[in-house]
Amino acid sequence: MYLILTIACAFVTYFLFFRKNYFAKLGIPYKTPFPVLGNMWKIIFRRSTGVDVITEIYNCNSEAKYVGIFEFSVHVIMIKDLELIKDITLKYFHHFVDHRAFMDPEREALMGNNLFSLHGEQWRKVRTLLNPAFTSSKMKRMFMLMSEYAKTFSGYLVNQSRKGSIEFNSKDIFTRYTNDVIATCAFGVSVDSMVNPENDFYVFGKKGTSFDGIKALKFFLSRSFPWLAKLFRVKVIERDVETFFYDLVRETIATRDEKGIYRPDMIQLMMETRGNDPGSKNPELSIESMTSQAFIFFFGGFDSTSTTMCFVAHEIAVNPEVQKKLQEEIDQVLNESNEDPNYKAINGMQYLNAVISETLRKYPTQVSVDRICTKSFKLPPALPELQPLVMKPGDSLWIPTWAIHRDDQYFPNPDRFDPERFMDKDSLNHSAFMPFGIGPRMCIGNRFALLEMKVMFFYVLAKCSIKISDKMIMPMRLSKTSVTLMAEGGFWLEIHPRVIV
Repeated sequence: MYLILTIACAFVTYFLFFRKNYFAKLGIPYKTPFPVLGNMWKIIFRRSTGVDVITEIYNCNSEAKYVGIFEFSVHVIMIKDLELIKDITLKYFHHFVDHRAFMDPEREALMGNNLFSLHGEQWRKVRTLLNPAFTSSKMKRMFMLMSEYAKTFSGYLVNQSRKGSIEFNSKDIFTRYTNDVIATCAFGVSVDSMVNPENDFYVFGKKGTSFDGIKALKFFLSRSFPWLAKLFRVKVIERDVETFFYDLVRETIATRDEKGIYRPDMIQLMMETRGNDPGSKNPELSIESMTSQAFIFFFGGFDSTSTTMCFVAHEIAVNPEVQKKLQEEIDQVLNESNEDPNYKAINGMQYLNAVISETLRKYPTQVSVDRICTKSFKLPPALPELQPLVMKPGDSLWIPTWAIHRDDQYFPNPDRFDPERFMDKDSLNHSAFMPFGIGPRMCIGNRFALLEMKVMFFYVLAKCSIKISDKMIMPMRLSKTSVTLMAEGGFWLEIHPRVIV
């Protein structure tokens, strides 16, 4: 039904918007759109992945500062020039403050009212409120919680592997780790998803962050044809998921108030907004708003961070020289810290940081970053012979992170996994590396995600070695059926107890 509605809607928008090609009139390079579906048709019909489509359009003219892409009925400017990207996201940020809304906050309160979706002054206030949750001092406190979970997690894998080499779907087990870490660091809830795999926090978290099948179609409908989604009351996030997280936050706050419990986490920070003076720079957040902020943090960590972990583990497994060098660094840190490394020791590991950074370069989970023009802005000509382009409020642009990270003018031999790129910071093109976005709207949880990954791989590789499973489709290729980045057939690894000579 949704597919029929989408196609019907697309036909209407085609005749309204595509009679005169926006980019052709301006001379801006673009790939010819498919009638009705624009440049998204290969994704819809599973002929290509999203990254393939974006990269193809990015490469359609090597000289242009920007090119055009049709996201269904929406014409979008894809910015290629690094200096122009810096201007848009930093120097002239006030012209491009907002992200494009992808869910109606009235129907999808859990996803539609969070920091990512908020606009203008409301975004500034909530961002200012949440920033203190991710300072160095807060990271040091969370490090202890992460370390305990990472030790438990690695111990579980070692115990299982001693029964004989085991193969596992790394997306499944890494998601359980990120679930448990965020449960305690953001919600103050203690769970063990390896021992208790069907705990409510994990089950509802997985349900709320999965966007496959009919749910993927609902998401596309809500993002590309919001008026149609509103007309038919399309809802992406299930009611029971919303209810679970609302009740969880409400009960957590009530318990802390009643028993005088204090925890240095996101919930506590938001609780402290209650009773603010009307003139306070921080808004007083309702239970619903607190839940929405906590959920988007959970959403990013649950799925995006665990996906990056899958790519890290895959590259370590297929590059044994990388694994060996990484384990040598781990052994050195363990020896120097008497087997009890602190925050500074793990966070300062150069090669571990290089391995994760190179993974984020090669497989950025933010395939592209979007901005909406909030104040008229004149872009320079896309090509020397063209005229400047005036973007108007409401116009959309994309920053194609994946394509920039795979551009050989910024990263030579870009398809090769080479952590050494990040060992020499002076030779690195920092402007071209943007895995967490760029500017004031950069992902607020990036330091948390990096620390979460470093701690987990430190303790796992201290005790285990990982290899590619026979189940893994090699060479690895991205799935054309998944909305998010996923290896075709899944990520499959073997884990073995480490033999230290």
